[in-house]
Amino acid sequence: MDVSRERAIAFRIAAQGLGRVDDDDGAAAVLALGVQHLGPAAAIALAARLPGAPETPAERGLELAWTHRGAPHWHGAGSLRSWADALRPLDDDDAAARLNWSGPGVERTGTTPLAAIDTVAGALADVVRDPMTKGEVSGAVSAVLPRALQYDCVPCGATHVHDQLLRLGAGPAGIGLDASARTLRLTPRPPGWTPPSGPGSPAAVARLVTAAVRVLGPVTTADLAAWVGTGAGPLRPAVDAAGLAEVTVEGRRAWVAPDRLDLLTDPPTPPRLRLLPPFDPLLAGRDRALLVPETGRRRTLWPSLGHPGAVLADGEVVGTWRPQASGRTLTLAVTAFDDGSWSGLDEEAERVAAARGLRLADVRTGSS
Repeated sequence: MDVSRERAIAFRIAAQGLGRVDDDDGAAAVLALGVQHLGPAAAIALAARLPGAPETPAERGLELAWTHRGAPHWHGAGSLRSWADALRPLDDDDAAARLNWSGPGVERTGTTPLAAIDTVAGALADVVRDPMTKGEVSGAVSAVLPRALQYDCVPCGATHVHDQLLRLGAGPAGIGLDASARTLRLTPRPPGWTPPSGPGSPAAVARLVTAAVRVLGPVTTADLAAWVGTGAGPLRPAVDAAGLAEVTVEGRRAWVAPDRLDLLTDPPTPPRLRLLPPFDPLLAGRDRALLVPETGRRRTLWPSLGHPGAVLADGEVVGTWRPQASGRTLTLAVTAFDDGSWSGLDEEAERVAAARGLRLADVRTGSS
């Protein structure tokens, strides 16, 4: 099956539950994979997909942890054990890629990347017995780690465990996150937790691949690996084990979950309008040129710092939005890529405000 760009995007929108209908398996697929945490962004992403009054991830009973790429994600209650296995690197090359370690960097540590992750996981399990801030954990863990797994922090005048190593060690240690206070806190592992050991198995990592393809597909192996944070070569055994269906998207080989082929053949018409937060699952794919073909617009949507939200209208990203909170009220500044207006903007803005627990004061529109 050769799939046009427009059909691929319509499929992805439907597969992610942005139709916002009851009993939508697309919304369930997004929740099964996890929604990235960045302030109120996860609540806004849920409000864009789930009917009814917006809820926070915590109100829906989701759990927060450092998972995909070491970033904080909300996952279904009780699922962190299975994610610890699914996120296990397949070998040391895979682990080095996820840590962003080069060959010379690995040599300087005097250990293998997988062993380094496990060493930090063991230290975390010993140190985090009560909720602790990241700074407290970093200091306590660094005190017991080999010097080779730390770096010199000039502003602090001290040494710290490498940040990505700390994040990737949290999963095997069963360490969760608590976002209820002003400062993010790490939480102890559940009773009876046993960490994974040795390299990950392709069958276990195939769960990660399958869950990601259900949300990000049709997706190439290279783009999927970039989303995972590794290389295409190290991830390929898990891709092969996942039993995916092959299609092409405008000539590029890509993968789809087999039970989604009917949806890809005839995806529903995309919704009229949705306001997506920064790091929304629809914006998380690494094939950004597929979603937003124009280079200047991609730079606007994915700058180095300070990502805006995206305006999705009729299957296309047509603008950006930024929040301006004042007390208990919220104003949205919406910028269109071209001149134009959209029906339903005020209603979607109301959902964004409600997801943040605020009252909508105004929606200001303009064009770039």
